[in-house]
Amino acid sequence: MTITIASLKRFGILMPLILVAIGWMLLLINPLPLQILQNNLFDQYQRWYPRDYTDVPVRIIDIDEESLKRIGQWPWPRTRIAELVEILHAANASAIGFDMVFAEPDRTSPQAMSKLWPLNDPLRHALESLPDHDKVLADSLNFSGVILGFMAQRSSTDSGGIDIQSKLTAPVREPARPFRYINSGESPDHWLHSFNSAITALPELERVADGNGALSFVPDSDGVVRRVPLVLQVAGKPVPSLVSEGLRVAQGERNYVLKTEGKDIGLAEIQIGRFNIPTTAQGEIWIHYSRAVPNRYLSAWKIFAGEIPDALLDGNIVLLGSSAQGLMDLRFTPLGGIMPGVEIHAQAIEQILSEHNLYQPDWALAAESIIMIIGGLVIGFFAIRTKALFAAITTFMCLAALLWGGWCAFRYYGLLFNTATPALVVALTFVLGSLLHHFISEREQRWVKEMFSKYVSPNRVNYLIDHPDSVILGGARQDCSFVFTDLAGFTKLMENTDPGQAVAFLNSYIDQMVAIAFRHEGTLDRIVGDAVAIMFSAPVQQTDHHARALACAVEMDVFATSYAEKLNAEGIAFGKTRLGIHSGEVIVGNFGGSAVFDYRALGDPVNTAARLETVNKFLGTTICVSEVTLNGCTDANVRPVGRLVLKGKDNVIQVFEPLAAHRLEKYAPLDEYKIAYDLMATKSGAAAMDIFRELAVRYPDDPLVVLHSRRLSAGSLDDLIIDRRK
Repeated sequence: MTITIASLKRFGILMPLILVAIGWMLLLINPLPLQILQNNLFDQYQRWYPRDYTDVPVRIIDIDEESLKRIGQWPWPRTRIAELVEILHAANASAIGFDMVFAEPDRTSPQAMSKLWPLNDPLRHALESLPDHDKVLADSLNFSGVILGFMAQRSSTDSGGIDIQSKLTAPVREPARPFRYINSGESPDHWLHSFNSAITALPELERVADGNGALSFVPDSDGVVRRVPLVLQVAGKPVPSLVSEGLRVAQGERNYVLKTEGKDIGLAEIQIGRFNIPTTAQGEIWIHYSRAVPNRYLSAWKIFAGEIPDALLDGNIVLLGSSAQGLMDLRFTPLGGIMPGVEIHAQAIEQILSEHNLYQPDWALAAESIIMIIGGLVIGFFAIRTKALFAAITTFMCLAALLWGGWCAFRYYGLLFNTATPALVVALTFVLGSLLHHFISEREQRWVKEMFSKYVSPNRVNYLIDHPDSVILGGARQDCSFVFTDLAGFTKLMENTDPGQAVAFLNSYIDQMVAIAFRHEGTLDRIVGDAVAIMFSAPVQQTDHHARALACAVEMDVFATSYAEKLNAEGIAFGKTRLGIHSGEVIVGNFGGSAVFDYRALGDPVNTAARLETVNKFLGTTICVSEVTLNGCTDANVRPVGRLVLKGKDNVIQVFEPLAAHRLEKYAPLDEYKIAYDLMATKSGAAAMDIFRELAVRYPDDPLVVLHSRRLSAGSLDDLIIDRRK
């Protein structure tokens, strides 16, 4: 199957459409590799421009390494936690959230210790009568705006098919629900991140707590936490996160309002009291992280020591968590480091309180699609139809505008647009379009070269391609050889034959003659009617140009004779071809004007070669080659014609006739001919005449034998022949 330039150009029209269609499908599907690319772009935005910290009423009570050193290893007795809650409550904290799960009874409670220690009955009874630590904590939670945490769980089995949850020592149950969800629009339940169950706090603690929030994150495939869910789904029911509960409890609200703006497109917004928070379809918010700041953290031991003034806690949402590495609550963030999970919750609340929303608008996908379609089609057009540099500059500007627009949307408006996928499609369209353009251009150049070679010699075309600087006016002196041909009787053939048929014969004849010249690496100088002029050793110098010219002329003679005999046998009067060969120094180059160049050779050797072709008619020969050309050939099978003074010339040149194999049976033996010629050349005309007359009787079709016999009979004394034709 041949791929034409036209078919490639048609494909060039379709290719941008195909790539844009594929890109649009990928934009909709958003496979994992493109998600990673998009996430890396958003991460880079955050590294370039992290959120400025705003001192909003959010504090982290940090169970840090120093607190563990001063107070004791974790877990602390629940009485300690109760004491901390009471201190915070007294400082008028608006909400107290635990980034931890009190899933099991306190093992340091007196009742638990009484079973471990070998005590006598009175001591055991006295110990068991002391307050249970979990009850102490429950009492402190009453009327204090406390939010407990739970871990959402998905069912999974190990390789043996055993439910892993059955191996957990903590109870697995549905979390308590001191809140209520109201749907504004279609229910978004099936869009939310779904979990089967949860590891919750002790029931006695859940009963008295004002809030109950999920501590679970849903990191991306690379483990980086970029979004925090405000609402999840556990056992088919929506539940809030610690962030949502912190906001709700701090405002004294009961309800969450889940807003959707269309059918089956997921969540658009969550209303928590006075806050309307735009979310992803899955109920998440994008976190715009800020750098670490000291004001965000308060060390737990300082709270117990009374070193923190109440003013720092008054009206604040307080989150209790740990930055200690041993407690393993550390997460990866887009800023390139790790961060305690409690700080991620805190930063999410800070972001909402400061009304610094970072989100993808619901029309983002449509905008990304339009940009990708327009950009891909425009760049595809330029890549295929315009010059490479212009297409590259246009593509660069398009990509720069696209990526800069995405950055500005993030930097100034808090909007996230996936410019990575459109940029990738645009870049891919440019690359493939450029490759196709290059392929088409290469095919066109090859076609032009092939077509140009029908007008100009292939070696000339190759030379121009390799030496474009040679396309200038002017010439240079160079030693070259020339072959001139002419077809006898073609005018008469045109008169007696259908013109179309005659032209067809001529075209076939010239096509083969030129092909022979090209095989010998000759340069086509010109075609004039039925005449062909071939030049050797230009533009590329050929040290053996004399031999090439002679061999080319002999092969042309063999073909022309065979071609004429074939047509003559069919009753078509196709004439014979005469050829002249000569060499010498000429001026070769581009002649003409600035609009049109004519590459040719100028000089007397060119005219001499042309005269040698025409003198064949007077001599009766088919090929005449000069001694100058013959001197550059070795082992050439020739016989002397004579010393010629060509028409319009004064100089005498020695001329020879190549002896082609197809003519030898009609010609006199070379040794006998040379004996007669040598006698003639030494002016022994009478002796030479007798031999030539005897040879003419035996070989009446030998043109030179007949010529010299006639000349000598007419009184010529030597081999000097003067062309006196008018």
